[in-house]
Amino acid sequence: MGNFKTFLKSGHAPTLFSAFLYFDFCFAIWVLNGAMAPFISEEYHLSPSQKGFMISVPIFAGAIFRFPLGLLGQYIGRKSAAILSMLLVLTGLLYGYFMVDSFSEVLNMGVLLGIAGASFGIALSLGSGWFPPEKKGLAMGIAGAGNSGTVLTMLFAPPLASRFGWQAVYGMAAIFMLLPIIVMAIFAKEPPDREHQTLKQHLSCLFERDGWTFNLIYIITFGGFIGLANFLPTYFYDQFQVSKVEAGQLTMVATLMGSAVRVVGGWASDRWGGINTLTAVFGIIIITMLVAGFPISVAATTILFAICFAALGAGNGALFQLVPLRWPLATAVASSMIGEIGALGGSFIPNAMGLSKQNTGSYMWGFVSFAFLAAITFLVLRLAQLKWTKKWVGKGGKVKIKNEETEPNEQIGISLSGSTVLSK
Repeated sequence: MGNFKTFLKSGHAPTLFSAFLYFDFCFAIWVLNGAMAPFISEEYHLSPSQKGFMISVPIFAGAIFRFPLGLLGQYIGRKSAAILSMLLVLTGLLYGYFMVDSFSEVLNMGVLLGIAGASFGIALSLGSGWFPPEKKGLAMGIAGAGNSGTVLTMLFAPPLASRFGWQAVYGMAAIFMLLPIIVMAIFAKEPPDREHQTLKQHLSCLFERDGWTFNLIYIITFGGFIGLANFLPTYFYDQFQVSKVEAGQLTMVATLMGSAVRVVGGWASDRWGGINTLTAVFGIIIITMLVAGFPISVAATTILFAICFAALGAGNGALFQLVPLRWPLATAVASSMIGEIGALGGSFIPNAMGLSKQNTGSYMWGFVSFAFLAAITFLVLRLAQLKWTKKWVGKGGKVKIKNEETEPNEQIGISLSGSTVLSK
């Protein structure tokens, strides 16, 4: 507890809490269509591929909006960008409550609610901006634990929809969305780590190989998280014939692990290195996705997904321990860029599952295809880390200590006692 208090004192705790709450509520809205999918698909008699597409629309839209919002945050401030995005999400919820009465309008609503998914880069950069480099992994893990909003949605939305109707849920969500707006306006404080760079400088991370390696990793860790979180209610409902409410509850149990372990992923990366943590994470993801293609029972499948979500959550925390080390002065833009591409990957799972079910009668090939993509990404990570540890990060992905770095004209000698000696 003492260490945690020291951690909080090293930054600005109210801003970190505001960023967490902002991301938590936005994440809850972002997966709302996924939680409502069994209700909506039943009302409009959707095919498996239509279900997958409907679920993927908010994910895809959120991905598209992430980079523009992150860029806007660099110019008007992350606090102002966060408040603006929440007001737009509120508009989308009101649209869903008052105006949606067809499948095409559900898709339109999905685009508006996708703005909630754009909150990611702003939330993490805002929450961690006050903390020193060696504490940013944990700070980003805490802010990023706002993906626990998935748990809230899966726990409360299906029962409310069963009692009041699925459209009423969007109206209720609009009311609750006022809370993070008020907290952000009152308690958050813009971090001092924002520099007024040119647009070209802000966009430079788009053209760097490291950025695209990070993108690919995040397609698996976060794309997998958001894709599965949105699709699992439909999967449990169709695969095991459970009720709509039970499908939401089972998804909540699985996603709870991912939300909780994200903080652990950030902490573990600070301690053992983001690269080492990601290596372990990918092994778990690949194995669980392959096994998930052969469902045995509801209980066993739920446990399997809980393990998978724990790995995905830890992977998210680990990756964003590395981001501020690679781009210390453009963390918001870099985070939003990586988040954008990663979230685009989230639309892969619902569509792959829908197409697999429609064309083969089974979800197995959807799981296999994702496991294959994860295996390719793991190989890319292992190759990239050889260069990373030589340039901008320490061994295993730990923070590089300056007094341990050597200049090109320094020679390294070993004393008789075995200690390292630096001499010019």
